[in-house]
Order: sequence, then structure tokens, then C-alpha cells
Amino acid sequence: MIGRQVIVTNKAFTLQELYDFMKKYWDVNECGEFTIGKPTKMSVEEYILLPATPRFMTIVFPRSAESRFSKENKIVLSTADTPAGALEGIAQAIPTGNLITGVVQMKSLRSSEKERKGPAEEILQIYTGYLKKLLGEHGFLE
Repeated sequence: MIGRQVIVTNKAFTLQELYDFMKKYWDVNECGEFTIGKPTKMSVEEYILLPATPRFMTIVFPRSAESRFSKENKIVLSTADTPAGALEGIAQAIPTGNLITGVVQMKSLRSSEKERKGPAEEILQIYTGYLKKLLGEHGFLE
């Protein structure tokens, strides 16, 4: 359970091309709706956003072998905080002078980690398997 999956492809997708591919073939009744956007206001780039849990979402983005970020064409799926999850994480990081409040914060943080490593990771695996199946059916797997 690592919170990140990679699908190697034989085509260099742009984000818009990947979005259009998913719009055409993705079963929204089975796997839910998605959109292009930034997970949080502080995010550097846009991704395809898929729902996962209240605190986490799955982000999907392509990387080209020609870019400085990758040596192969691939699609990356990763677990990311939702805006509410990011705010909760920031709030938990604020130090308090109250021992009881600190214990409550740690307990909430642990349940957040359980959610990330449990249900959010399971959903990431499902999305990865489904997208890999779609890409394979249309001849885009390496």
C-alpha cells in the first residue's frame, strides 16, 4: 500500500487527451464521475480528480517520456488530500499547549492514516485496475 500506482503506456497522453479518453470509455455508473482541477488551492498543477473518501481523492495525470519528469510514457494515479482533508491535516499540525487536545489530534491523525492506507488505497487499486483494463482494450499499454 503505497498510495501511488503507475501504468506504462505506448502513447504520450496530454491531460486533456487522457480526460477525453476517460470521458469516452469510463463507466461513471460503475466508477463515478471525475473532473479536471487542482486538489487544493496550493496544488502546482491540474489533475483528473476522482472521488475516494471524505478526506482523500485519487488524482490521475500523464507523464511523457519526453518530459523531464519521466523516462517513459505513463499514467500516474495517486492518493491526495481533498480540500477538507488538507485543512484537517494543517489543523492537526498546529501545536497546542494542552495535553488533552494533543492526544485528540493524534487520535484523529491515526484515523486519517487508517483511511488513507485502507479505503482510499483500495479505491486507488480499483481505479488503477479499471483504467489499465480500458487502456489495454484500446491498445495503449506498453
